[in-house]
Amino acid sequence: MFKLKEKLNLNNFIIETLDLARTVLICILVVFAFTTFLLKPVKVDGSSMYPTLEDGEYGFSYVLGALLGQIERFDVVIVESVDEKLLVKRVIALPGETIEYLDDELYINNEIVEEPFLDETYVLSQIKEENSEYFTENFGPYELGEDEFFVMGDNRLRSYDSRNLGFFNQDRIVSKSVFVLYPFDKIGVVSN
Repeated sequence: MFKLKEKLNLNNFIIETLDLARTVLICILVVFAFTTFLLKPVKVDGSSMYPTLEDGEYGFSYVLGALLGQIERFDVVIVESVDEKLLVKRVIALPGETIEYLDDELYINNEIVEEPFLDETYVLSQIKEENSEYFTENFGPYELGEDEFFVMGDNRLRSYDSRNLGFFNQDRIVSKSVFVLYPFDKIGVVSN
């Protein structure tokens, strides 16, 4: 009788352990699928997107939008650098376009394009603080290939982006848009 009870307890333990292992495996698969195909966790590291995004902010980014190729000018995107580090940047020029910056003006295909997301007060304060002539130093013209994007941080004087890293192919754009979850007073979608 005692051995039968021990055997039943052992069988229950094995069944419960297998059930727990199955639950853990399902959770891992769901999280993997979620972060691979739907939303990717994002942590802002550094000041290259300031004041749009601040160092230490946490949120999610939309993976499916990037996978489907729905990238538009001024989208905030997560790109993978050559050293496989994930960077938060903004798309400035699209495939096939020519980009140039002259006298703090963005030119796309030789036409001036306004950048309404830049905080004018911050831009002026940084030019003064850095004793710089421009917020965005002159560069270009650069002609992008059919699968190349030009990305930059909003904090141009402190951003490591396509000006240093080169153009980014579609397959190096991991996700787009950022929904900030923390800090709680910043909850919301980053707008273009």
